[in-house]
Amino acid sequence: MTASPLRAYAAVTAAYWSFMATDGALRMLVLLHFNSLGFSPLQLAWLFLLYEVAGIVTNLAAGWLAARFGLAATLYAGLGLQVAALVALAQLDPGWGVAASVAFVMAVQGVSGVAKDLAKMSSKSAVKLLAPTESGGLFRWVALLTGSKNAVKGLGFFLGAALLALVGFQTAVWGMAAVLALILLAVILFLPAGLPDRMKPDEAWGGWRSKDPRVNRLSLARMFLFGARDVWFVVGVPIYFQMVLSDGTPEGRREAFFLIGGFLALWIIAYGAVQAMAPRLLGGKGQPEAAIAAKAIRWAGFLVPIPFLLAAAALWAGAPSLALSLTLVVGLLLFGFVFAVNSSVHSYLILAFGSAERITRDVGFYYMANAAGRLIGTLLSGLSYQFGGLPLCLATAGAMAMASWLAARRLQLP
Repeated sequence: MTASPLRAYAAVTAAYWSFMATDGALRMLVLLHFNSLGFSPLQLAWLFLLYEVAGIVTNLAAGWLAARFGLAATLYAGLGLQVAALVALAQLDPGWGVAASVAFVMAVQGVSGVAKDLAKMSSKSAVKLLAPTESGGLFRWVALLTGSKNAVKGLGFFLGAALLALVGFQTAVWGMAAVLALILLAVILFLPAGLPDRMKPDEAWGGWRSKDPRVNRLSLARMFLFGARDVWFVVGVPIYFQMVLSDGTPEGRREAFFLIGGFLALWIIAYGAVQAMAPRLLGGKGQPEAAIAAKAIRWAGFLVPIPFLLAAAALWAGAPSLALSLTLVVGLLLFGFVFAVNSSVHSYLILAFGSAERITRDVGFYYMANAAGRLIGTLLSGLSYQFGGLPLCLATAGAMAMASWLAARRLQLP
């Protein structure tokens, strides 16, 4: 591997880190700020729906965008749109009514969703073309990018909660916009030649599904996998912990912000660390794709009982308690470990299955399924928590995990 591809990989990774830090911080800012204003779980879920819808549309168009403008341009566009979204969010007027506030934040989150998936598609596609092909190099480079990205995003969750507690909503948003704008300028100035440019136009757009059935099966499993996480992650568990930890006073709310942000940050950071270690956890270099696909099926099955057991614990406890809260923390960290291995294997398999000529289209379709899962999970998070509380929220996550396992089993079909 020459210095130029390695330098390009480092620049892409640094840009992706910066983006994901603000993405995590923005999610926590919006969730905790509007929950403190009295928004219901379903209203909170609505705030994030357009973010996921925009991700679906963006990923469907990913191949065409890369072919038309090049991967470097789509990476710059992702960072630039995130800056624009943050600047727009800073214009939110506290005097607006609930309906106007929800509509405005949904629109801003939609822009942020486009930005996130442009940056993700550009980074992951570049890795396919830059990574060494020998000795499992692709798996290692993908694991490093995704693992480090999630660790940074976890820090972003804590940063968002801390900024909300220390400086308030608008100051935090303006500060993040300024920092990300400086990073965008640095990436434009210093990104070396070596990031692949335009893809082949005839491979850029070929319908809404991949021609490779393995990509379609993996994408279905990915959709349910991320739905299983977001059912509890987006609204249910954070709102439960805010209810338990906050006494309603300004000081109590600030303490709750720190604790909730800290837990979610720990979860994401640990998730990222496990992703980065996944090649070693799964054992051996140069394993055939069939062997890794078999492990993807096995680990999908390991995930299924965890949310069901947590739902049973919440139902048995009846009311919030210290014992239930500790059980949730331990159980969700275990969920995160198994989830991270699943996610890392998926991230490897999508690049292993895809060919270099059509990689942006296959990666785009795969992350479209990812965004669809997050959309379903986000909506179900608000609905299940509002109508059935924590037990229904966690049981719904279990049902999604089971669906992911059933879909993953088809990866070994001829």
